[in-house]
Amino acid sequence: MNPKDFLGLESSLDPVDRQVVDTVRSFVRDRVLPDAGGWYDRAEFPRHLVGEMAKIGLLGMHLEGYGCAGTTATQYGLACLELEAGDSGIRSFVSVQGSLAMFPIHAYGSQEQKNEWLPRMAAGEAIGCFGLTEPDSGSDPASMRTHARRDGTDWILNGSKMWITNGPIADVAVVWAQTTEGVRGFLVPRGVAGFQAHEIRQKMSLRASYTGELVFQDVRLPGDAVLPGVVGMRGPLSCLSEARFGILFGVVGAARACYEAALDYTIGRTQFGRPLAANQLVQRALVELMVRVNRSYLLARHLGALKDAGGLAPALVSYGKMENVRAAIEVAREARGLLGANGISLEYPVIRHMTNLESVYTYEGTHEIHTLVLGQALTGLAAFRG
Repeated sequence: MNPKDFLGLESSLDPVDRQVVDTVRSFVRDRVLPDAGGWYDRAEFPRHLVGEMAKIGLLGMHLEGYGCAGTTATQYGLACLELEAGDSGIRSFVSVQGSLAMFPIHAYGSQEQKNEWLPRMAAGEAIGCFGLTEPDSGSDPASMRTHARRDGTDWILNGSKMWITNGPIADVAVVWAQTTEGVRGFLVPRGVAGFQAHEIRQKMSLRASYTGELVFQDVRLPGDAVLPGVVGMRGPLSCLSEARFGILFGVVGAARACYEAALDYTIGRTQFGRPLAANQLVQRALVELMVRVNRSYLLARHLGALKDAGGLAPALVSYGKMENVRAAIEVAREARGLLGANGISLEYPVIRHMTNLESVYTYEGTHEIHTLVLGQALTGLAAFRG
């Protein structure tokens, strides 16, 4: 028995899936883990790794053409898992770049927009962000106040977006705004007059990730800045489903890292003349961690297979995001306790994963919102409004 792959699930991967896992795991081992604690401590995103991630095909990897790798959904998920075993901030960058910025351009953009942005974004030469959440509109994005109005052939954009991953460093923002036609998506490049991006500081979670506020004051955009292929909330919600799919895989990596840290620590740590892992209470805790990690991995693989077969409904993505994030947080908190005082030290990965997961618990749909999505799927009744 391999305690770090108790069910032997990795042996069921096909050769291409295995190659994806090995490639990303090696990248994380060599280029992320040695410095992850320092990046977290300094609240620093390792921007120098963007080009390296592009070279191994991680940016927009599940998209076809334009320099993208064109992998399966499962392969994309497995890559997210390995990235988040390193740090949630690194996986968040890849998720936002590929699923929230490149995906809407790929799915709804004009041919000119695709040609202009997708090859550069796949190569890591341009960074994107996704502007949906607002200071007063998080779980209810349809109530957004950001709006765009026509002025001749141009658009005039006003409003603000909050908690935007990659916002301070993005070369292009995919911004969703109310119009007389319904919600539309706009491509807003860095440097356009009236557009500012401010970094949000003093975060205690996802510190190795840049988060920003986007402000638009009479931003004039040409008519071809709008994404022509979608009108209404279907556009941004489809992007969120893509990103949530990466999350439900990614958090399994964070949970696995915490479990493995706790296993190694309790076997190697001697108290009262024997290893901590020789105690019944510790063994019970380790078994629970192992079961949760394996159960989450099985769920992710199942949902990945459904997505590759074209049958993954949004409610199933909510199921995976809700359950796997909850399980990962439980694993991280229990592992932190097993490490005792060392559990709060950045010498070990557990406290970093534990605090990062608090952000993952909230973004891309809170735990409560996903609960209501599933409640509606079960009953046919929407409970989002009183």
